[in-house]
Amino acid sequence: MKNYTITVNGNVYEVSVEEGAFTGAPSASAPKAAPKAAPKAAPKAAAPAGAQGAVAVSAPMPGKILAVKASAGQAVKKGDVIMVLEAMKMENDIVAPQDGTIATINVSVGDSVEPGAALATMN
Repeated sequence: MKNYTITVNGNVYEVSVEEGAFTGAPSASAPKAAPKAAPKAAPKAAAPAGAQGAVAVSAPMPGKILAVKASAGQAVKKGDVIMVLEAMKMENDIVAPQDGTIATINVSVGDSVEPGAALATMN
């Protein structure tokens, strides 16, 4: 066992560390958090059923929708911001991959999304 003296913000702590106890893998008795399932969001577009667009705009990473900047039926140019996704405390613009019209918006503000989730579709 090794003893260390550690100072954090002016506070001194005595720490004992057992040698060879860490294997790099979590122990079998460590509690594991169950993955939280993202709620399924119904399409929020005013388009009739079956009016999905030909081009899907998907989430590049897990995160939370902060803002939806476009609506169904809106014409957009390549690079126009469709929505804002917060991931790891950073705001990421989700942009139109091509010129076209937004067919559906499949998420709303506050929704949590996983990578690859269909955020919107375009024609």
